[in-house]
Amino acid sequence: MKGITASGIAIRFVFALLLVLASYNPSSYSYYHWLLSSISEPTPWLALTALVLIIGWVIYIRASMKSLGPIGLMLASLLVAVIIWALVDVGLVSISEPTVFVWLLEVFIAAVLCVGMTWSHIRRRLSGQLDVDEV
Repeated sequence: MKGITASGIAIRFVFALLLVLASYNPSSYSYYHWLLSSISEPTPWLALTALVLIIGWVIYIRASMKSLGPIGLMLASLLVAVIIWALVDVGLVSISEPTVFVWLLEVFIAAVLCVGMTWSHIRRRLSGQLDVDEV
């Protein structure tokens, strides 16, 4: 594989966004809402979906931790926080409307996960340095 492409980044972002939105979103269509509505009568489908979501989160978080590291994740989170703060400051986003705020936050969480999944490829392109796992 030669490297990462724009479509590769877009695919990673779409899957990160699906993972985040499937776990929780302000509408009533998420795993969180499904779990709350059927907690008294668990089904194998509820458990299977939980396992699939956990696997997805582990893959994205582990890849992000390995490529960005704790400092990189902290910086990415701070960048998201400051961007949201700036959007609130200029009046584009209102904290009094939590639904819009949560949707925006979920898109940014997906973006951070996407950057974590692609950062090793981007870093290799920019610096020529290769990230490898320790044996």
